[in-house]
Amino acid sequence: MQVPEKQPPKALNFFQIVQNILAAGLGVQSRQERERAFSSKSPMAFIVGGIVFTSVFAGLLFLIVMVVTT
Repeated sequence: MQVPEKQPPKALNFFQIVQNILAAGLGVQSRQERERAFSSKSPMAFIVGGIVFTSVFAGLLFLIVMVVTT
């Protein structure tokens, strides 16, 4: 019996990276997508994207609080 070899993971394109970052940031990422993202060759795109997403999210929360409290 032959065991199928695992194919090397394909590189994720820009939109797939953004989708993964948004899904992970909002807590709705599926297990399959998370595993595919972690099998990517370079984590740098996810690190930078996560920092950008967190900064924008915190800025939006700050703006909402400022508008509501004034």
